[in-house]
Order: sequence, then structure tokens, then C-alpha cells
Amino acid sequence: MKKILASLFLAVAAALLIAAPAQAKKRVMCIGDSITYGTGIQDRDSDSYPAQLQRMLGEEYEVANFGRSGATLLRHGHKPYIEQEEFSLALDWGKVDYIVIHLGVNDTDSRDWPNYRDEFVGDYLALIDTLLLANPHAKVMIALLSPIGSNHPRFASGKKQWHDEIQDAIRKVAEISGVKLIDFHTPLYPYHSHIPDALHPDEFGAGIMAKTVYEAITGDFGGLSMSMMYTDNMVLQQGVPLDIHGKANAGDKVTVKLGRKKKKATADDNGNWSVEYSSLKASSKPTTLSVSTADKTLEFKNILVGEVWLCSGQSNMAMSVAQAIDLEPGEDNDLRFFDMKGEWSTDMIEWPMDALRAINDLNYYKETGWEVCNEDNSAAFSAVAYAFGRMLREKLGVPVGLICNAVDGSPAESWIGRNYLETMFPAILVGWLQNDFIQEWVRNRAAKNLTLSDGRYIRHPYEPGYLYEAGILPLDKYVMKGVIWYQGESNTHNFSTFEKLFPMLVDSWREGLGNDKLYFDYAQLSSWNLPSWIWFRDCQRRLLECRDGLGMAVTSDLGDPDVMDYPLKKPVGERLALWALHDVYGQGKVVPSGPLYKSHKVSGKKFTVNFSYGNGLAASDSTGVVKGFELAGKDGLYFPADAKIKGESVILTSNSVSKPVSARYGWQAFTRANLVNAAGLPASTFRTE
Repeated sequence: MKKILASLFLAVAAALLIAAPAQAKKRVMCIGDSITYGTGIQDRDSDSYPAQLQRMLGEEYEVANFGRSGATLLRHGHKPYIEQEEFSLALDWGKVDYIVIHLGVNDTDSRDWPNYRDEFVGDYLALIDTLLLANPHAKVMIALLSPIGSNHPRFASGKKQWHDEIQDAIRKVAEISGVKLIDFHTPLYPYHSHIPDALHPDEFGAGIMAKTVYEAITGDFGGLSMSMMYTDNMVLQQGVPLDIHGKANAGDKVTVKLGRKKKKATADDNGNWSVEYSSLKASSKPTTLSVSTADKTLEFKNILVGEVWLCSGQSNMAMSVAQAIDLEPGEDNDLRFFDMKGEWSTDMIEWPMDALRAINDLNYYKETGWEVCNEDNSAAFSAVAYAFGRMLREKLGVPVGLICNAVDGSPAESWIGRNYLETMFPAILVGWLQNDFIQEWVRNRAAKNLTLSDGRYIRHPYEPGYLYEAGILPLDKYVMKGVIWYQGESNTHNFSTFEKLFPMLVDSWREGLGNDKLYFDYAQLSSWNLPSWIWFRDCQRRLLECRDGLGMAVTSDLGDPDVMDYPLKKPVGERLALWALHDVYGQGKVVPSGPLYKSHKVSGKKFTVNFSYGNGLAASDSTGVVKGFELAGKDGLYFPADAKIKGESVILTSNSVSKPVSARYGWQAFTRANLVNAAGLPASTFRTE
């Protein structure tokens, strides 16, 4: 009897399963141009972004590609999407749950945007209304445009500007219509090598687009995560509002507990969450940061609160304590390092293919985390940064955290945000390996590293914008007080180019690190027997006035005529620390600098130079004779000048110059000029304007 009943039960159950209607698939309509269609992708049926989206979403979804090459959003454009067969097919496809629109790239054509820009918002709203008329319950998502590369032939003649204007128009459409705005631009932008023709993403780029849509549809952002900056042993910045942030699945409740202080947040539709702690007080007492959702907990231990600084530049910043001759490694529980070192050396070598592939995808730096200072890791850490951090520890008596991401040989342009270069200096991006704006040895070194590249793997840490993308963006706006910077050797061939680049670097870092008041403290180049260094040092001196919140450590007294990376690093780090103590930490009694040229006055044969930080002017050696000054008349020919100190000024005369019009000091690549102030700090070399 039991067997009979069991058989009847199974039969009934089977019948019910057969009779039950199949679960309807959720349908996703992808509308767009050739980028949606998959132009340029070898197997577009498998690797276009809608095809990859289908694989990500799985069998419960049905994704259709209605992309049309060349289509414009504008109905008066040269190829309006609403007049294409794909649009009719989309309207006839049937019930739709999600509509994803990516149109506007082709509207950057000179036939379109200049003539019909005022119609764009209205045309986009009309397109959305038409699609919703056929599918009133569909969720519409409109995408910010994927990037257009600077190597596009019409990039500088209008594409860049019009692309930016269309992005603003798309934002306005989203605001007016209330549809969801998704962003194809931001995640793709650092990967321009995956947009090989400057317009169409390859399968890697299409994967980024697919992931963006997948996250927007499902709210699945991979669960709770935080940036690489959050690890055990970290130092959190004191005295300012502290933003702690990360990702989680949309709608997830996030609980953050720092010590005993608990805060809560909810991940938004884009998976972002953040909490803010009011100003924390410096403390050497270890605390714990715990971040949790219902499914996952992240816990970070042995955290201190104090001062956080980023230390960056090229080889003079990268030189380790073990390589310097005036520092010894040590232990200090209140000094912490986050040491970012490149996986591959930028020496004159050929890189293997695995390096080329990794670097192409911005994976240049080794994985790292915060470490407590000990003899081993301090020996490997930047000598300049170590000396800087030790002096801050001594003078402030608080924990100090130092982040170092310096790269040997790196030029300034590699550290600047790409958008700044594209907007203000696009010429430096054109064929960078053959571009005279970039120093020749920098190009030669990069070309040697890239010898095995077959044309697909072309990225390099020296490429304009690369280190900003690989070394600044991953810092994820970690809260810090300032930057110390030692770089310039790879830009000395063209100081006028550097005068354009340096303010851009400061501005892009302040934007990228989320602090428009970020202090920027840099080292002037030391003495070395290369003629271009004379002019470059003076350019660095003048740049001290290009932005607020800058300091400059003079190092011309520390060089060697035959050694570019001079191994005396302690005074460089400590002079950078003097600026920080004076400007950032309000220690007004600290003299931040040696004498800096302020102004001059000519009276007959006398040429009087006035200095800032000129209290106690003197010669640095036992002779008592100030050396290094020269005078010139209208002919521009300079002759040695006698120098007499008077208060905070130096009076110059020369028997060879009866009517002086210009003066200069320390005007040699390797200089023995010896003017100092009462603090014993050297005067900067200069030439009167």
C-alpha cells in the first residue's frame, strides 16, 4: 500500500511540474551604436558587451543586442538611430524588463553636435518616451559615454570638448527623466590601451561595460570590500573629518566600528557606502576598525591615529635607507610604512611578456600593506621619506604613516591625470615614444623595456598619465595631510614644458586624492654636472609661487658633479620636514628654508638683492667670503661680483659691470655657491627676472 501511495504521489508531482508554466526570463534590451554592436571585437557574437552581459546574468535573463554602427542620438544627425532597422526591431521585440541605452559617441561628429546640440536633450527624452510607450514597466538605464582616446585623429579639433559636453547633456537627461544613470566612462578611462582605435573597446573593455550593466541590474557588486589602503597597522589621519568608505551590494546595511565608535551606512544603487568620523585625536594606543554586513566582516587591527603623508617622485625619492650613506635603519612602533614598489625594474632591460601584459592592465605595483617600522623594512624604504617621517615623529610626538610609490626614472607627465593632459596639453600624448616633449633617455628606456611588445601591450610607467592611473587612483582618496615630492631629473631637457606640467600635477593630485588643500612639498634638484640643471632649478624656484600650499627644499649644496642620485638623503628629508612643520603644523619659529630671492634694486653700480628667510645671512664656510654671485649689464654677459651682506640683503658690485641690470647666484650645474641664513640652510640658486 505504501508503495502504491508513493507512486501516486510522484505521478501527481510530475504532472504538476509539467503543467506549471516555465519561469519567464527577464529581458534586457541593449540599444546603441557600433560600440554596443561590437565593432572591432574579433568575435562580437561572443564578446560584445551584450554577449558578455548575457553570460554574467545567466539563463534567467535574455539579452538582445540592438546596436547599429554609426548611429546618432540626434534625429537631425547624419544617421539617426530612430530611423534604423534596429530601432524598429527593438520596438517589436516584445515585453522588456530593462532597456540600456548608450548613444552619443557619433554625435561628436562635426556634422552633428555643432549644428544640433540644442536638440540633444529633447531628442533623448523623446527616445526614452517612445521606448517606454512600448514597454511602460521597463527600467531604463542611460549610460555616460565610453571614452574617446586622445589618439583619435579629430580628438583635439573638437571630439574631446564635444564629448565632455554630451556627457553633461546625458546627466541632464537622467535628472529630468528620472531614469537610472550608469557610467561607462569612469571604469574604462584608465584602460585606453583597450580602446585600440580610440573609439571601440576591445573584448576586455566590453567586459568592463558588461560588468557595469550587470551591477546596475542585479545590485551585485561582489559584496563588502574596501580599497587596498585598509590593512592592519594603518595610520589614520588626525584632526580632520575622516571618510571611511568602500563597496557592498546595493542596499546592504553596513556597520562600521572604529574603536568604540559605531556608525551605520547603506550601500547606494552604485554599491558605494561611506561614514564620516569627526576629527580624531592622535593616539599611539592601538585600535581596531571593524566593517561588516550581514554576510561578511572585515577587521583591521593595530591601527594608530596621527599624520599621513604620501612620498613620491623618481629615483632620488626611491633610493632606500640601505643605499644612503647618512641614515641607519631602525625600529619605531609609531612609524608606519605603506611601501609600493614596482614589480618590474625600469632599468635598460627587455621585459618579459607577462610583465607587458600585467602593466598593460595597470598591474605595475606589487601587492603591499601597512607595516610597523623595523630594521628590515626601514632599510628597504625611501631614505628621504624615512628622514622626513623621523623628524615629524620627533617634533610632533605623534604616530606618522608614510605611503611611498616613487618609480625610478619616472617623468612628471606620467604622474598627471589623463584628463588634465587631454584638456591642457594634448600634444604630449601624441606618439609619446617619439615625442620631443618627453626626454630622450626616458623614451629610449621605455622602448627598451617594450622591445618584445607586438603592438598590443604598449603601456609603460613612463607613459603620460600611467602612474597617476596605476599609483594614485588606487589610493582611493585615503585621507592624508600632504605630499613630499622629489622628481625632475627626467624633465630637465625642457624646463618650459615642466612649468606647464607641474601645476597640472599638483591640481590633478589634489582632485584625485580628494583634498583641494593638500600640501605639496618638493625638493629642488641638487648639483650635478649637466648644464640644463641650472635653468631647471630656477624653474622649480619660480614654481613655488604657482599654487598655494607649496614648499621647496633647496638641495644644491648636496650634489656631486659625477653622481646624479647623491646618497646624502637625511638633510633632504629634514628640509622637507621643516616646510611641513612651519606651513602645515603652525610652528612659526621653525625656519622652513634657506634664503629665497625676493626682489632687487639697482643704484648706480650697486645691485641690491633682498631675500625671504634672510635672517643671519652668512657664508657657509670658514672664509667668510660669499661666493657664487654674478652681475651682467644690458649685453647679458655675466661677471663675478663682490658680495657684501647687509641685514637680509646682499649688495653686489663688479669692476667689470658699470651699469648692472641683472644678477644671478649659483648659476652652475654643479655649484659651490655658499650663502646660508642663521639656520644654516642654503640659498636657492636664482637669476633675476
